[in-house]
Amino acid sequence: MASSAPPSTASDRRKPLGFMENVMKRKQSFVQFFAMTGILLLSVRSVGQKYRIHNLTEDTAALKEEQESLVSRMNIIKQSLLAEAALEPTGAFAARLRLLFGEESN
Repeated sequence: MASSAPPSTASDRRKPLGFMENVMKRKQSFVQFFAMTGILLLSVRSVGQKYRIHNLTEDTAALKEEQESLVSRMNIIKQSLLAEAALEPTGAFAARLRLLFGEESN
């Protein structure tokens, strides 16, 4: 009985191409792949920076609001101290507070 398979030739037993040979054979595809990878990484970085800027904007707004609240509280405390000092009969304490607060005496 004869074998029905055709005899193998040298081209059937080719050694697979190595990585560098594959690169050289498909140079355009590899260049496109690396270019697209670079573009993807830049896009991801841009999106990350966009959200960082957005978060920093929110933080800035919150800090401004907190500063306004603190300034308001300081003014209320200052006015309360001046009102209490005005009740003193000699007026020395009120004058001293006005100097400390940098206000002109009335």
